[in-house]
Amino acid sequence: MDEPLRIVIADDNYLVREGTRRLLEDSGQVTVLAAVGSAPELLDAVRRARPDAVLTDIRMPPAGSAAARAEEPAMEGIDAAHVIKADNPAIGVVILSQYADESYAFELFRNGSAGLAYLLKDRVGDLRRLRESPLARLTPRELDVLREMAQGRGNAGIARELSLSESSVEKHVNAIFTKLDLASEQLVHRRVAAVLTFLRDASLHRPG
Repeated sequence: MDEPLRIVIADDNYLVREGTRRLLEDSGQVTVLAAVGSAPELLDAVRRARPDAVLTDIRMPPAGSAAARAEEPAMEGIDAAHVIKADNPAIGVVILSQYADESYAFELFRNGSAGLAYLLKDRVGDLRRLRESPLARLTPRELDVLREMAQGRGNAGIARELSLSESSVEKHVNAIFTKLDLASEQLVHRRVAAVLTFLRDASLHRPG
């Protein structure tokens, strides 16, 4: 198995910080090396832990007066991202923001977009939905087969499209029915129900 992704989280809100830590660690695919509440602590944690990636809020203390914070969101997270990428180009950085404002994304990507991402906080809930979706039980190949099923193809058509034998497709289809708790349904209903599940949740499995 691949090693879990090693990350550092930074957010000045304790509940958000720890909630994000739990959400990611519960996936079984992420190890949170540190969860900190300020930009200086973030930079220190990155220097010490050398993570694979960083997940940071767009603004953290110190950020001047409360009035200044209310008028113009500070961008300590973006500033920290630039420092991290300058010192460690291989580390990926995801900026979490509640602001759907292109100027912040432009500031983040001013020196290039490699290894950087700007994610609105309301999209983070999709991580939980993705983990709880029945599609999360499927292997990548099973998702490929289900995607072809959603295109209306039968087993023979799926086999041609994915360069598989029909017997292999049949095994994948049966595994899909089992993992989606559809094994006891009638054949036609199973295929329809599986496709409906795919159409409902497939957007969570597409990047971006």
